[in-house]
Amino acid sequence: MILKLRHLLLALTLAALLLPPAVAALAPEGEDAAIAQSLAQMLRSARTVISESQAKIDDPALGDKGLSGEVVLDLAVQKYKTATGVDPLSINSQSRQGKLLRELMDSIVEVMDENQTQINTPGTGFKGFIPAVFARLVDESFARRAQGEADIKVTAPLNLVRNRKARPDAWEADVIATKLLQPDWPHGQPFSAMVTEGRPAFRIMVPEYYGESCLACHGTPKGAMDKTGYPKEGGNLGDLGAVISITLYR
Repeated sequence: MILKLRHLLLALTLAALLLPPAVAALAPEGEDAAIAQSLAQMLRSARTVISESQAKIDDPALGDKGLSGEVVLDLAVQKYKTATGVDPLSINSQSRQGKLLRELMDSIVEVMDENQTQINTPGTGFKGFIPAVFARLVDESFARRAQGEADIKVTAPLNLVRNRKARPDAWEADVIATKLLQPDWPHGQPFSAMVTEGRPAFRIMVPEYYGESCLACHGTPKGAMDKTGYPKEGGNLGDLGAVISITLYR
């Protein structure tokens, strides 16, 4: 009997060692990573909606832009589904992922609805409601809703940060410098780690790179003023331009 038990334990041990890495990493960090990447994708999807609507937002001849919170969320959900193959509304709202995702979606609606007057002001061109501002406001709203369970921040290499609220903390700055900015870092690969900041937390940094639309404000010639009144950084297509930093507390 003892010999059979030993054989069974040995078989189970070998089976565990032979599991593929994706299965071995599934819990708890794997679950945290899935939740964090889901939140990052929703924020990215909504921000893309704002970017694609920028010309409409800044059209001085147009009053109501038709960009209510509900409209923007619907468009963001469609982009999320296209990117992931998953309907975010189908995720169990009682799960941690579903709960946090809905809090983020509620924040998107809140920010859009609270800024309708600014967005819809006729006779004014540049409104100052750009993707970076939208993302910051959504992150702040999400922090209030999550009540210490999670945080989201869009940060960047320190020399690219325009708003002090987006400055990377010490951990973020180190990850950006020693990981994401290194020439051999795989394009688009996030970096994650378990840390202790008063309490255990899962942190992940999701890199983002300049696209064509980004270069209007962040491209060349370096030092020339963009429409927001900031000097352009001289960035090139594909350069690391921002990082979505997400913290999930245990």
